[in-house]
Amino acid sequence: PRLAELLALGQRLWDELEASIEPSSGAPAVQEKVRQGLDALQRAVAMVAQLELFSENEELEEIASADLKFLLLPALLGALTLKQVDLSRRKEHLEAAREHFLRFLRLCRSYGLGSFQLSPGTASEEGAGSPSAPRDPAQPNLVAMAMSRTAKIERYKQKKELENKLASMRSSVESGTADEDQIREFYVLQIQKWIGTSLEEIESIEQELVILRSRDAVRQAPAGSRGPSRPARAPVKPFILTRDAAQARVFGAGYPGVPSMTVNDWYEQRQRQGASSQQGFGEPGSPPCPSTPAGASDEELQKQQQETEEEEDDEEALQKARDWDDWKDTHPRGYGNRHNMG
Repeated sequence: PRLAELLALGQRLWDELEASIEPSSGAPAVQEKVRQGLDALQRAVAMVAQLELFSENEELEEIASADLKFLLLPALLGALTLKQVDLSRRKEHLEAAREHFLRFLRLCRSYGLGSFQLSPGTASEEGAGSPSAPRDPAQPNLVAMAMSRTAKIERYKQKKELENKLASMRSSVESGTADEDQIREFYVLQIQKWIGTSLEEIESIEQELVILRSRDAVRQAPAGSRGPSRPARAPVKPFILTRDAAQARVFGAGYPGVPSMTVNDWYEQRQRQGASSQQGFGEPGSPPCPSTPAGASDEELQKQQQETEEEEDDEEALQKARDWDDWKDTHPRGYGNRHNMG
């Protein structure tokens, strides 16, 4: 295939991937398009190098209008390289994509296409841009951060303007009705759009590479250099706080279902205290009276017995309680209430 056909194929596949509705970029159909696009663009790059279409010593006016579109080859290669999803080769793909974008930016800079500034780390590493003074990496460079934010906002505005211009000119260029000046302007606008995209992608690649390098460093570090390990904690024994000392003496750890003595032991203790005859307990070994709570004191038992005897002796109080129960049976609740009707 011809050079123009290879570029058109790679660009078409890129557009299809950008507009794809596939739920995952790792779908076989998506990765097949990525593979085909990379193959077409790599062949086109080899043909451009063989034909020596571009040179850093040339001026932009010396390039034919029909050849300007081939300047996009490195940028398209970098964008498609990022579409690969092989996690085992992610770092390799990121570095290859960054190299494609940097090659595109260096070529555009040599022809004076757009004004842009690469990040200090990338510029010193790749030899593009002005060198920056060394500084402490732990201290944030607020001036650089502000300049970077301003540059991002400006690139975003320029990108929207370029997209609008390209949309209005695309139909005439693709139909062949545009003259040479319009074709040249159309390709220059495309290159400027991809300059902004390349700068954004390089910044994202740098951030991801920092994360991957940190992860690899942690994996390769010996076990002793990762910091002291925490000492093993002794198992915590469960406990229950009792309300007072008396409850602790009766229930032990506080569990009501775990008595501190048997029934026989409790009866013998009460017998030694001389309270068994007064309270009417049965033979040894028999359970305590159901009406007497286990663990009650002598004063509480005497008070309860006195109240029971008073209620039984007080016939007047008993008759009054019976009359009240009979009245409630014949008079429903709220009977006679005529003021508060609600």
